[in-house]
Order: sequence, then C-alpha cells, then structure tokens
Amino acid sequence: MSDWPLTRTFRSSSGSVRWDTLGDPGRDPVVLCHGTPFSSYVWRAVARALAGRYQVFVWDMPGYGASQMSDGQDVSLAAQSRVFTELLAHWELAEPLVVAHDFGGAVSLRAHLLHEVRYRALALVDPVALAPWGSPFFRLVGEHAHVFEQLPPALHGALVREYISSASSRGLHPAVLDRLVEPWLGDLGQPAFYRQIAQADQRHTNQIQHRYGEIRVPTLVCWGQEDTWIPPVKGHELVARIPTARLEPVPGAGHLVQEDAPAELTAALVAFLQDPR
Repeated sequence: MSDWPLTRTFRSSSGSVRWDTLGDPGRDPVVLCHGTPFSSYVWRAVARALAGRYQVFVWDMPGYGASQMSDGQDVSLAAQSRVFTELLAHWELAEPLVVAHDFGGAVSLRAHLLHEVRYRALALVDPVALAPWGSPFFRLVGEHAHVFEQLPPALHGALVREYISSASSRGLHPAVLDRLVEPWLGDLGQPAFYRQIAQADQRHTNQIQHRYGEIRVPTLVCWGQEDTWIPPVKGHELVARIPTARLEPVPGAGHLVQEDAPAELTAALVAFLQDPR
C-alpha cells in the first residue's frame, strides 16, 4: 500500500484509524470521507489536486482500508459518525469543508445533524442518504453474512472483484481494482468485508432523512449519471430536501465518480469550495 500511505494513527471508539494530511498546514481544511467497500485511496487524485489550495485530511474508517479490522468491531453508520466527530475534535477543526462519498455521505450527515458538528460547506458525491438503499446483492449478503464469510478465499476474492468492478461505468484499471480489493482479502479482510455489510442498517439514515430540511450550510450534490448502485434520481430527491443544495450531474460516471471522472469531479469541487455560497 506504499502508493497511498496513511502515516498517522488515531485511537477511536471503534478501533485504530489511519489518517494523513496533504497540503500546507494553516490553509483552509478540507476533509474527504470515503464510502463502502472502499477507502481513502479512491480520493487520491482529488486529494492531490486540492492540496495545492487546501490542507486536505484523509482517513480510512474503522474496518476499512488500512484502519483496524477486528472481530466484534462496531463499523455501523452510527459508529462511523461518532468516530468522525472524534476525529474532527482531534484535528481541532471547528468548521471544515467536507467532501463525502457513498456511506461517507451518511456519516457526514449524521455527524452534522445528530452530533451537531458544524461545516463551512458540504459536498456529497453519490451519497447513501435516502431509503431505500442497497442493491439486491448487498441485501442478500447482509442477511446471510455468516454464510458468505465461509466462502473459500479464491471464491471470496472473485466475488469482491466483481462487486467493486460494478461501481465503475468505464471499467477500473487492473492495478486500481487490485488495490481496492486488497484490504478485503486474508484472515482479517474477508470477515471484515461481510461485517461491514451485515451492519449496514437502513435505520441509520431513517433517523436523519426527515431532518435534511434543517441543513443550512452550502451543499453541493454531485452524481454520476451512470450510477447503477444508487440511481441518479436520488440526487434530485436529495436536493429537493436540502434548502441550500444544488445538483451537479457528472455525465458518463458510475458510482465511483472519483475513478470514472476525476477531472470533472475535481473541477466541480474546486469551484464549489472556493465560493460555496
């Protein structure tokens, strides 16, 4: 994992979190939140581009990427939003700019609405935010995680590769796919993959989606128009619920907008973060 090292560790309430920063300290802080089943690696191109203007904070959620994976670990959305709140306090960031993808969207929304974390602005990229969510495969695995955990390693690896591949509309470079699959292999990674799906409970978004009308921070909602994991119509629904939100469609991109259209996404984020009003 030397191509994307996270050199720092934070001891959170759900296990050790690996994190790092890019860009000069003292600049306006931007925090990037990843989704599932990914890690901060998906933000590498965007993070490096933003680092010329901002101090960029990246982190792997507990149970993901380079962060701690362990039996009995709480990796639910409720736990992740607590950890995010703890991290922001540890970093001493009072009102950061936040960019969040997929489950990271739900994490950032819960932290804002339930833990009263303040943001200067919020950009959501194909977020998990509105019920119903979860593909038929995702729900099947969640209901039978104990069975899937027992798959032979080779079969498990093939399943994860196929699943992650489907997040891209344009196809992932083989080296990128290998890097995204790698954390989910082995004695720790295989059970961790099914653990995070088993704990993905829709009630954690049900608790907050009726409160999206309370959001007052400037909000950008970017959505890959070829997303087969969460349909683009959800972007329109979410923008209609958040008074301060506007929609930025990303043509040709699937759910992994960072991989399918990094230049287009970065341009949209830079324009928004410079003047989020």
